[in-house]
Amino acid sequence: MHIEILAPCGGPESLEAALRAGADAVYLGAKEFSARKNADNFSDDELKTAVRECHRHGVLVYLAFNTVIKDNELKKAYKLLGTACSAGVDGLIIQDFAVYEAARTACPDMPLHASTQMTVHTRMGARAAKELGFKRVVAARELPLCVIKELCGEDIEVEVFAHGALCMSVSGQCYLSAMIGGRSANRGLCVGACRLPFSAAGMPKDEYALSLKDLSYCKHVNDLADAGVRSLKIEGRMKRPEYVAAAVNALKCSLSGEDYDEKSLRAVFSRSGFTDGYLDSKTGAGMFGARLKEDVTAAADALGGLRKLYEKPEKRFKLDMKLSAHHGEPMTLWASGGGCEAIVKGDVPEEASASGTDRQKIEEQLSKFGGTIYEPGDISVDADGGIFIPLSRINLLRRMAVEALDSERADRLFKPIAFDASSLKSDFERTSELRYPALRIRAESPEQLSLTRPEGEELVIPLSKAKEFFDSGYDPKNCAVSLPRFDADEKKTAEALGFAKTLGFCVVECSNIGQIALAKSLGMTPIGGFGLNISNSLASRHYFDCGVKTQVLSPELKAVQCSFIASPARLGATVYGHLPLMIMRNCPIAAQVGCKNCRKKLTDRTGAEFPVVCRRQLGIYELLNPKPLWMADRLNDLNLDFCDIMLTNETPEEAERIIGMFRRGEPPYGDFTRGRFYKGVD
Repeated sequence: MHIEILAPCGGPESLEAALRAGADAVYLGAKEFSARKNADNFSDDELKTAVRECHRHGVLVYLAFNTVIKDNELKKAYKLLGTACSAGVDGLIIQDFAVYEAARTACPDMPLHASTQMTVHTRMGARAAKELGFKRVVAARELPLCVIKELCGEDIEVEVFAHGALCMSVSGQCYLSAMIGGRSANRGLCVGACRLPFSAAGMPKDEYALSLKDLSYCKHVNDLADAGVRSLKIEGRMKRPEYVAAAVNALKCSLSGEDYDEKSLRAVFSRSGFTDGYLDSKTGAGMFGARLKEDVTAAADALGGLRKLYEKPEKRFKLDMKLSAHHGEPMTLWASGGGCEAIVKGDVPEEASASGTDRQKIEEQLSKFGGTIYEPGDISVDADGGIFIPLSRINLLRRMAVEALDSERADRLFKPIAFDASSLKSDFERTSELRYPALRIRAESPEQLSLTRPEGEELVIPLSKAKEFFDSGYDPKNCAVSLPRFDADEKKTAEALGFAKTLGFCVVECSNIGQIALAKSLGMTPIGGFGLNISNSLASRHYFDCGVKTQVLSPELKAVQCSFIASPARLGATVYGHLPLMIMRNCPIAAQVGCKNCRKKLTDRTGAEFPVVCRRQLGIYELLNPKPLWMADRLNDLNLDFCDIMLTNETPEEAERIIGMFRRGEPPYGDFTRGRFYKGVD
């Protein structure tokens, strides 16, 4: 099976570079709901033009419709969905289940791809996506080859990032930009705060503890193909056309067994070079790198040479032609190439005054495809003797044939999707009853609650501590076990969950579709964690219909937005805690100073200290917000069923004081934040 090379197109110039360099497919964004909102992106008319031009080349087009959506944006989202259908895009890359529900209702024939922002990274995740009707999953970047192979075994197309920027956080689970700058990665406006100076050893000088090198799997493309990967994705909708062409060329060369210019690829854009650490399961200090002055200088020097990669279109198709020219009849040119056929007619040939036009010259002229996507195949001429055909007439026939083939191919690939918006809803009936949220406690260990016990509050505990809480006398019927937001070993998690069930635990907090499927497969009740990024009524209703009756809303919503989510689900929000800003697979502290010198925190350039929670036994690490969220005195602003007190690194004494203050609705003490409850995010 042919493996697809999928190129990023932030605007028309990058699109041209991708087509000319030989990409098999492209992905691009519209002006709204694109995870790269600061790219040029495409207007409605530009999108339709881009799709036709790609289809002329035999190239597929996927629309990145991959941000979370708020209730007041649903009508805009439906409009874009209709535009995508009429434009004939070949698939939608989506994150928000509101888009999924709208597509399933209004255009069920539209192919859907599960964005990497959905955090699909396990076999159960791929299986769940397939059962939901997704055609393809874009796998998390943090997966080793053996896990990628498992995903490919689930009879769903798997798309893997093969080149480009590598985020420190697992995609879809990063709130750093939103919390410190009000610009959400889940909304397409990440400010790249992780690329700024951070240090594990105090105030940073030249340390970039949260910046990874760029990913490049060019040397491993055949391993990925053997694993069953369907598409090799290049990150980079914010990058230059030269970058797009260089990356496409490198992947094409590698797939065909040819050498590629790694030096130029690194020069056009990299952060201290490349890494393949996740694919090889070799994480550590070698994966870290920053964009340095010498990287910028190298890029300036490389651009001129790389433009040659897309000066002319790649020859995509062999073109067979046969010219028939006979006395007294219009000339006929038959052409076949790229799966299409065309017949064009010309003038009646002239009688020759001498020897006539040489057949070899006619064949040579027909073979001149110049700046087209064709190269000569079988060219033949059936012509009577004694006729004269001006070369200009041959050129005209050839151009007419090429245009006819291009048009036929574009028409053949153009498949507008039927779109019926009549059943789509953007206004949902909300309860008129005001609710004062009950408290729910999230604790790390029984020791953390040794000075206080829940007084009727529900409890959420880590799955890894289920036995400890059970042995400490906590009632499993009043506890939910929480799964890690990234599962490095799904088999072990399933075993641990099965054991917890034998102890009497039956409720499981989930952060992705794979975990929901896992919980249900074990006969346990799934509830939704904030990692689901539920931001609108339609997505909440989707999860409710999937059996997730209790849900924590996105931490990026304003208080008023939380209060107006209309859903039959039991809804809540986090109201206290050092909010998790990143979930990481590579420990930045161990990479910089080693575990022995761990201070359990990173310091940024302002002196702010970000706690880091080590969950090495689970293969993950969490970066926390320096200031705790505090809403004890503002719970009246949240018309919700419950609110979470999230304890992470608090001592038993601190936990006792905090829980007591929330029970009494007291104002904060010390340094604190209101999160995004009043300012929201862009």
